[in-house]
Amino acid sequence: MSLLNATPRVVGVDVGTKRIGIARSDPLHVFSQVHGTFAPAKAVAEVERLHEEDGISVLVVGWPLSMDGEENESTEFVDAFIEELRDVVPDVDVVRQDERFSSEIAIGALREAGVRQPGRHDKGRVDAAAAAVILQDYLDAR
Repeated sequence: MSLLNATPRVVGVDVGTKRIGIARSDPLHVFSQVHGTFAPAKAVAEVERLHEEDGISVLVVGWPLSMDGEENESTEFVDAFIEELRDVVPDVDVVRQDERFSSEIAIGALREAGVRQPGRHDKGRVDAAAAAVILQDYLDAR
């Protein structure tokens, strides 16, 4: 962890098969901010880099439950990705955060921020914004 930033961040992750959205908190753990969208292998390396640079106190991973709240094939896929993350940052707590409607909320937030069509439906932008929504939900609940 960098000596310049002694407060580890909370990092949010929105896992998809093609892209992984990443967001991180401010040092006080009040606000989430979009960090970016990465291919799955690069996302693992990016989480490791963030941990080395700023430290990570908690990884908040979107948990894709079905509409009736049940686990499914998507949750199995995310569980496998969580194991990859645990391999590179074994000392970081991982929290699974219900992500139902996070993409829809992210599209709405992009619209409110003035992002025009088709930009607010750009999959990479939506995935990164969804990670910020998942992280903000976690921060607000604390």
